[in-house]
Amino acid sequence: MSIHLYDSTVATFLQTLGALEGVLARGADHCREQGIELQDITAARIYPDMLPFSYQVTATIGHSVGALEAVRSGTFNPPKHVDLDYAGLQRAVVEARETLTQVSVDEVNASLGRDVKFQLGDRAIPFTAEGFLLSFSVPNFFFHSSMAYAILRGKGVPLGKRDFMGRLRIKR
Repeated sequence: MSIHLYDSTVATFLQTLGALEGVLARGADHCREQGIELQDITAARIYPDMLPFSYQVTATIGHSVGALEAVRSGTFNPPKHVDLDYAGLQRAVVEARETLTQVSVDEVNASLGRDVKFQLGDRAIPFTAEGFLLSFSVPNFFFHSSMAYAILRGKGVPLGKRDFMGRLRIKR
């Protein structure tokens, strides 16, 4: 069996976004039980110079759905900080998963070798689609999803590694 680009990206994005959906639900439940305002969570940071929880969640979407859009268009611009409330973040994760379920295996696998540039102002960094996805977007995707998890964990939400990992793709 060969591993294809789709398996390494979209299938992984779906697994982790599914986990993030569950983590956000547990976070909301915990906050309600403990009398914590959900708006306090969306603004929470691990360290003052770090972007807030709301950005960590939206950047996870930007490095999955947005990364695949970049492969189609040829240009990736870093995710912008969209200030959503907690329920808005939850909806955005669900919408991202729904969008990713519509991406075809053939489309992603056919993007091998396609030019993609990371654009930040006047700076452009050239990639192939697979280099961009596997060396840039996937690591960023995991970084931001783990930061969202860590912020909730730091606020006392009872989460473990299995919550972060989500539904494993086990042999059937």
